[in-house]
Amino acid sequence: MRTMSPPVGLPALAETDLVGQVARVLTQAIVQGRLSPGSKVVEAGIARELGVSRAPVREAARLLESQGLLVASPRRGFFVRKFAADDIDDIYDLRLCVERHAGVLAARNLTPETRDALRRQIDVLHRTADLDDPARQVEEDYRFHRLICEIAGNRRLLRLFDDLASELRMVIGLIGRLYDDPHEIARTHEPVLAAIEQGHPERIVAHIDYHIGHAWREVAKLVREIPPVAAGAK
Repeated sequence: MRTMSPPVGLPALAETDLVGQVARVLTQAIVQGRLSPGSKVVEAGIARELGVSRAPVREAARLLESQGLLVASPRRGFFVRKFAADDIDDIYDLRLCVERHAGVLAARNLTPETRDALRRQIDVLHRTADLDDPARQVEEDYRFHRLICEIAGNRRLLRLFDDLASELRMVIGLIGRLYDDPHEIARTHEPVLAAIEQGHPERIVAHIDYHIGHAWREVAKLVREIPPVAAGAK
């Protein structure tokens, strides 16, 4: 008798843009840890939960593979990517380059309206801390950093940041586990905003280096402490 995979807790989908919807649902499940690093994406089980055929699930898996969230194994299917310390170094090295430049450009382009938008986003981070919703915190954290890139006004820089989006969401999800007080996530963004408001390039770079560099060290440490998946556990 064929065994069925246990439900992951995914909602049924409508009939439009199935591949995009499946990709978004799977991304959220990965960020929330319901699909943990190294676990197999069981196409039949996920299709059954979502109320769709296996075809859009397979296409969504290929899309997430191209974004770095999943890895394909010949004749075995797709698995949630496991981050190694070298992966974290690559992501954060590139992220520092992007956000240093974005922060300096954003300070030059800052207006009362965009300043208020950044302040409101930190308020959102504080409010989200009271909701006990880690996935929402991940998304609002990501939005603060993306907003800086938007204000910078360089479309190619924003596109580069968006190319990192899926991996950053997954990594920011790890960051959320580092703080006993969820408000600490919001507070760590306040010095970055203050530096951008003051407009001194050296200060902006220093605060971004500290903010992202701290996350880099802690996430790399966390990844090194994750026990390896036992052989055959996939």
